[in-house]
Amino acid sequence: MRMYDIIEAKRDGRELTDEEIDFFVKGYVEGSIPDYQAAAFCMAIYYRGMSERETARLTLDMAHSGDMVDLSSIPGVKVDKHSTGGVGDKTTLIVAPIVASLGVRVAKMSGRGLGHTGGTLDKLESIPGFQTAIDESRFFDIVSTVGCAVAGQTGNLVPADKKLYALRDVTATVDSLPLIASSIMSKKIAAGSDKILLDVKCGSGAFMKTPKDAVALAQVMVRIGENVGRTTAALITNMDRPLGHCIGNALEVQEAVRTLQGEGPDDLTDVCVELAAGMLELAGVGDVSACRSAAREQIANGKGLDKFAEMVAAQGGDARYVRDPKLFGTDSCVREVRATSSGWVRRMDTERVGIASAVLGAGRERKEDSIDPLAGIVLERKTGDEFIEGDLLATLYSAEESRLDDAEKILRDAVELGDERPDPEPLIYARVTRDGVERLS
Repeated sequence: MRMYDIIEAKRDGRELTDEEIDFFVKGYVEGSIPDYQAAAFCMAIYYRGMSERETARLTLDMAHSGDMVDLSSIPGVKVDKHSTGGVGDKTTLIVAPIVASLGVRVAKMSGRGLGHTGGTLDKLESIPGFQTAIDESRFFDIVSTVGCAVAGQTGNLVPADKKLYALRDVTATVDSLPLIASSIMSKKIAAGSDKILLDVKCGSGAFMKTPKDAVALAQVMVRIGENVGRTTAALITNMDRPLGHCIGNALEVQEAVRTLQGEGPDDLTDVCVELAAGMLELAGVGDVSACRSAAREQIANGKGLDKFAEMVAAQGGDARYVRDPKLFGTDSCVREVRATSSGWVRRMDTERVGIASAVLGAGRERKEDSIDPLAGIVLERKTGDEFIEGDLLATLYSAEESRLDDAEKILRDAVELGDERPDPEPLIYARVTRDGVERLS
């Protein structure tokens, strides 16, 4: 079998056999297939696409290209949640404890932030002592006893995706549905959970810009999960504005705590309740309506917050910061961004808002960059909010005074102000399951 023939077949629109896909993944990981042939193959997929069977096979091969996490020693159903990334997206910190407090275990492997999106690990590591680099045995023990744990990937998990994503990033083949879907789902399958809920973002702060595109991606991923024996569903959620008011690391942990205390912003609370309900339904706790009510009850009675504090302590973190978020303090350099006129927030370029936070020190451009855990933005006004001249629009935090001017300029350019109130936008567009698409807006 030759890679040349496989490239030619896909270029000409032929459906590949399982053996041909196996040959590519194995050869590329081992190094016998060079980057230039892999790049040609990705471009052929970009233009010709892949069938449902091809995409599922590529995903499985990628998942099995390295270590596979076996969670069978952990009792009960294990449910995972994956977000396609967004600004202010601290949902894992809220949803995992809520779900675990209702007896469903969450074994979550997360990543770090890069570019305009924040990483769950970076947020949690802003809590003094919190350890995300824990070995598999300790990870399993915490999930078994506490009910949830969030850790970084360990070992040789999905090396095919690591190599392939780096290549796609420099060959203009990132935005291909089969390649996006196989990248995400290979990691979810390798992570070992029985059930998978996907939070597929759409809008200016997401990779998929429209609900239609987000639904298409979700459908591909749901079919992949179902085809490999993992019950999978997805929610299509709005990322045309940041989620919640806080963008940063410690700032987002504090907002997550306030949400678990029942004092969080409505948009963040509502999305988290829907995500928790979706995970609980997949686990067989009840129908969506009953699970939604149960999730809200765990916020009202404080059991979700208790579970978060328990997880933080189990992973070496100082749980006092969960009980009293004021302990985090703030960065030394603070700037208030105020309105110079009166009107409405018409729209937000969410990606640019995320970039402004990164410029303050809350994010990184390269993986090796360090971050400032206290840096970030607190938004006082978002899309649809009214303001008058002099009102506080946002507060910027940074350890370096020199970062504030650039961040303020980016933020102001990212927010469109006007005299007319914009039409309201839905928070959650649709639910996608193996049975089809349910429109929620």
